[in-house]
Amino acid sequence: MKLQLALIFFLAITAAYCQTMVLDQETNEPVSFATVSFGDGQGIFADDLGVFLFNKKLYPDVDSLFVSALGFKEFQLASAELKDTLFLEQEVDKLKEVLISVKLDTEDFKEETLKPYLDDDYYKCWLPTIESEIAVYFPKPEEGTLKLSSIHIPIALESTDWKKRKRSNADKKPFSTLFKVHIYANNNGFPGKPLTYNNITFIATEKGGDSHTIEVSSQDIYIPDDGIYVSIQVMGYTDEDGRLLPNKKYKEIKSGSGIVKIPTNFRPLLPFTDEIPDNRTYIKRVFINNNKWTQFKKGGIKNSSLLASGLNNYGMGISYRVYDTK
Repeated sequence: MKLQLALIFFLAITAAYCQTMVLDQETNEPVSFATVSFGDGQGIFADDLGVFLFNKKLYPDVDSLFVSALGFKEFQLASAELKDTLFLEQEVDKLKEVLISVKLDTEDFKEETLKPYLDDDYYKCWLPTIESEIAVYFPKPEEGTLKLSSIHIPIALESTDWKKRKRSNADKKPFSTLFKVHIYANNNGFPGKPLTYNNITFIATEKGGDSHTIEVSSQDIYIPDDGIYVSIQVMGYTDEDGRLLPNKKYKEIKSGSGIVKIPTNFRPLLPFTDEIPDNRTYIKRVFINNNKWTQFKKGGIKNSSLLASGLNNYGMGISYRVYDTK
């Protein structure tokens, strides 16, 4: 019975929306998690199969779409001209600029970890939205050849009963959220060129505890002398099979001056810390401000209750391998 209901729901969704697949023009392979911007500060994402859902009934005031992905040229078209398939052209020059390191065959290394900062206090957390990407800068922790091996993502879980929120065994509010991980080089104190164009994703749920570890040793990313930036970006909620749901990414609220679009908040909460002395956290709004990074500090961010409380950094951690190349 559940399977029949799921099938009916899927058919209803498919019938109600215009489904478009984004493909690589060279290979005809899906462009996973392509960004679809509406040019008005809002947008959506394609899923792992390069599919996104759009129609004028759901987005009546959207006239243009800007489709992009790392390693591809942006594609612009009028929403009225949207077809069931879009092809993106590779940016070969940018792909060649990715830092390529010699893969070390030696197993002679030691593993070191910069632990994440965990906190379940709701008032010390960032509530992510679909248009936000948050990055943390990691200076090179020591001399030598260092290979990034894993990333530790701290999250805060919310209790279903507010009165029991301080109890470790309290039932937690359920969620299943897809995140995308990006790794950047240092560009004069801001996240710069990506160090990999591979899609690195993970799904966070309330069952996974307050920290998620993502293994990235297969990416062969070596930490440059001027450090590295690691970011996470909310893609949206998923179904039971881990597929990205086609939910609308903002709410429309009527006001005296017209319709105000409020980005949808997604769980889980991301705990911030005051235990890091300098400001190593950066944010950007993917669909607005020309997709530019801003350092998370006083003067750069307005009306932040976190900064007002002295919470200046997202508490992400990493592990890395130190190779003996002598």
